[in-house]
Amino acid sequence: QVQLVESGGGLVQAGGSLRLSCAASGSIFSINAMGWYRQAPGKRRELVAVITSLGSTNYADSVKGRFTISRDNAKNTVYLQMNSLKPEDTAVYYCNARGGSSWWGQGTQVTVSS
Repeated sequence: QVQLVESGGGLVQAGGSLRLSCAASGSIFSINAMGWYRQAPGKRRELVAVITSLGSTNYADSVKGRFTISRDNAKNTVYLQMNSLKPEDTAVYYCNARGGSSWWGQGTQVTVSS
């Protein structure tokens, strides 16, 4: 089992920045990739960004150039740096880890005011 704990959400004005963190514990050796998803009210959960164990990254078109995913292997932590935030980025952000199975964090709210 893998446990994921997110932090760093909050309220920010449009144009501002936030950094989300996701700390993994447990059977971390089984993780192949970690990523961030988000779900806005009334919408489906969508992929925001993912980073593999080899360091490859992928982003949703809507966040390219504004968000950056990174990881600190020593801390078993993945980060999502979010810049130039827009009201449409408002959502609950979930950390995900996968590797044979899929694990989710509890989610952290990000609210961007206009």
